[in-house]
Amino acid sequence: MNETPKIYSILVVEDDFNDFEKIERFISVLECKTEIKHAKNFKEASLILSMEDKFFDVVLLDLTLPDIAKDEIVGKMLDLVFFCPIIVLTTNDDVGMSIKSISKGIADYLIKEELTPAMLFKSMVCSIERKKIFFSYEMAKTRYSDLFHLSPLPMWVYDLGTFQFLDVNDAAIKNYGFKKEEFLNMTIKEIWPVEDYPIFDQGVYSFDQYKENFKKRYLRHQKKNGDIINVEIQSNIIFFNDSKAKLVMANDITKQMQHIKTIEDQNKSLKEIAWTHSHVVRAPLAKMMSIIDYMKESDGIPSEYENLLGHFFDSGTELDGIIRDIVKKTETINKK
Repeated sequence: MNETPKIYSILVVEDDFNDFEKIERFISVLECKTEIKHAKNFKEASLILSMEDKFFDVVLLDLTLPDIAKDEIVGKMLDLVFFCPIIVLTTNDDVGMSIKSISKGIADYLIKEELTPAMLFKSMVCSIERKKIFFSYEMAKTRYSDLFHLSPLPMWVYDLGTFQFLDVNDAAIKNYGFKKEEFLNMTIKEIWPVEDYPIFDQGVYSFDQYKENFKKRYLRHQKKNGDIINVEIQSNIIFFNDSKAKLVMANDITKQMQHIKTIEDQNKSLKEIAWTHSHVVRAPLAKMMSIIDYMKESDGIPSEYENLLGHFFDSGTELDGIIRDIVKKTETINKK
């Protein structure tokens, strides 16, 4: 199935009709389908661009229009377009002005005296594709910003050189108790307990902080109110405002750690119970069973007591089995 050929919609803003015809002629020989709209001045261009049903792939703009100053036209035109790239058409005399326009957001500039159909086509296609990439990047940035600021887990970005906080999300502000302005005047070391500073300083001089992306680390942090919490940290190196930085996500696992400690304490208690059963309880039990066994084998015991001693001995053996079973189960828990 053949795809429908792309039709390029082009707005040419040019007051010189001869120059417009030249551009129109160049466009007509291109190996692509085009729709051309002509505006002779800024007012006409503004009217065309304000139509809700009209969208252009590219705008070809002459810098010298009769109804607007040369130093204002670029800014005004950029305000009128959104997704559409603007290519400036200039003369040799205005090259300096055109180069400055690039820094303001113009996609490219072409010198009229040197213009060829191939040069025009290349500039148009490259400008359109660059604009698509730029907006994809901007959309990705927006998605990152949404994920960052709306995350229920505390997140922040810090500078890898100074360790200064560069940005924090609402969850970090809520969980740690610092205002955003306070965070941005702090380094990440300031949310560590003082007794953990040696661990922080050791990490500063380690190359691991530059290579271990997404690796989980378990640390302690200190809130503004002084509470110390256990956190699970995941981080990744990013570029933030042209600086090498680290994006961090912190998960408060203090309650989980408390539960683990409770279980460990219970296991310790079970181990102590097992030791008590195996040493303290079994010792007198073993003595009692030895005495019963001795009495059973004695000739001086009346026959009517022999059955009673047998029951005592069987009960002792059963109790010894129960104690052994408790010890075995406790040892199994400790191994886990």
